[in-house]
Amino acid sequence: MVTVCFIKDGDEIAGFDFSGHAGAGGFGKDIVCAAVSSAAYMAANTITEIIGAKADISVDDGAMSLIVNAADRRRCRDILNGLMLHLDGISQQYGKNVKLVVKHL
Repeated sequence: MVTVCFIKDGDEIAGFDFSGHAGAGGFGKDIVCAAVSSAAYMAANTITEIIGAKADISVDDGAMSLIVNAADRRRCRDILNGLMLHLDGISQQYGKNVKLVVKHL
């Protein structure tokens, strides 16, 4: 199962932490894992490369975390809220494969 943890600072999303594998298909055929990974990479790349925000990012096999610098969070708000909405939809459709949680700093 992929656990998607959104990290909030007050009402604002500060970042996210993804870990695990969806287990919805074999290697290279797991569409749930591919959807979650693609969304995470798109959000991270948009935040750092398009918006130009500073963020602490860590990527490993089956894991990615991103925390946006406090000064840049306002500019990244829509991307992170959109990611949360998108992944909430995936978790509702594939609840056995994706779990969404929220943690506060």
